[in-house]
Amino acid sequence: MESGPLRVIIVGGGHRSLTYAEYAQLNKDRMQIVGVAEPDESRRNMIAKRFSIPPEHCFRDALALSEAPKFADAVINGTMDHIHVETTLPLLEAGYDVLLEKPFAVNEREARLLADTAVRTGRKVMVCFVLRYAGFYRKIKEIMLSGAIGSVIDIHSAEYVSYHHMSTSYVRGKWNNSDRCHSTMLLAKCCHDIDIITWLMSETKPKFISSFGSCIQYRPENAPEGSGTYCLVDCPYVDTCVYSAKRLYLDHPDRWVVYVWDKLENIENPTDEDRRELLRTSPYGRCIYKSDNNIVDHQSVNILFENGATGSHSMIGGAATGTRKISVTGTKGMIYGDFEEGRLTVSIINPDPGCEKDDTEITVSEHENHGGGDLKLVEDFVAYCKGEKTSVSCTSIDGSLLSHLAVFLADESMEKGGIPLEIIT
Repeated sequence: MESGPLRVIIVGGGHRSLTYAEYAQLNKDRMQIVGVAEPDESRRNMIAKRFSIPPEHCFRDALALSEAPKFADAVINGTMDHIHVETTLPLLEAGYDVLLEKPFAVNEREARLLADTAVRTGRKVMVCFVLRYAGFYRKIKEIMLSGAIGSVIDIHSAEYVSYHHMSTSYVRGKWNNSDRCHSTMLLAKCCHDIDIITWLMSETKPKFISSFGSCIQYRPENAPEGSGTYCLVDCPYVDTCVYSAKRLYLDHPDRWVVYVWDKLENIENPTDEDRRELLRTSPYGRCIYKSDNNIVDHQSVNILFENGATGSHSMIGGAATGTRKISVTGTKGMIYGDFEEGRLTVSIINPDPGCEKDDTEITVSEHENHGGGDLKLVEDFVAYCKGEKTSVSCTSIDGSLLSHLAVFLADESMEKGGIPLEIIT
């Protein structure tokens, strides 16, 4: 590859793509945004203006880009989950390396097809499992690799999805119905967490998976008696319901701006009345108990690894606060941590008189998006494409396929009543 910045094209101009593209603005000598493919004309124009992209390098979609003469090194693909594979395949064939948003596929057939195509075309694909790059998880990996806690016996993680996040992204949002978005709750929200488990346990592989889960909160029968269909239209509980769109969104207008107010992004300085009017018809203004969601609000996954170690993950939706917790137990000690608080405790067995264990408290101070992992991931992608040394966190597609397979089988197990299923790699 030529010296100089990696030339990159944005495909799908959503929030995640633009977050990764910030790396180019902060590191102009390492990466440059030179093109865009986005079906929404206003967003396409906005991105072109922001990165000074000429009209001849602006395209409606990935297919149109793939059919044009190659003019860049790589692509950031931030399209919706169910079109990741169909948009990436022609770009690989056209000679582009790809940074691909997670999940990189929504079923096993597509996942294997994409991985095989990357090998056949000789292209590099990295998956946006940004939590691997967060200082919190990198520190856990470092401690495990040091041998401080010995051989791992068990690893457990839990994600508590806050009530307002559950409402916005899932029950009312883009990922509320697998028939449309083609992603399950576990795939859309927790493929990060399953990937963290398989990455931390990379000296072995998951062999059997089982899972249970259901939706017990966000159901029509749980709606308050006499409630309406839209919070700001016909509901008497608009000022008291925990999930009132008024209380979640109008009273917190900046918390979920990129999702809830996306239809207002072309309006300069939208007013409260503009927001109210949108919520009268928007899915985000619909009664949360009467939405057409079909996703679970809690799910647990159990894993048996080839070496006999065990692992598990729990997703709990509708929590008072959102965070991730993890514990890793080894033959010499254990690690326990809270991701949101950025705190780890390392406890080493000590049988000396008057002792039981020796504790070390570690604070990881990164509190940016995904624990500071977003731009570190892009930094690794640039190095990967340039043939430079990458970090231990590198999310190449061959290293990310296993966690996807684990998620697909977990959902299949849940549908079959929790029976264990074997992973065939």
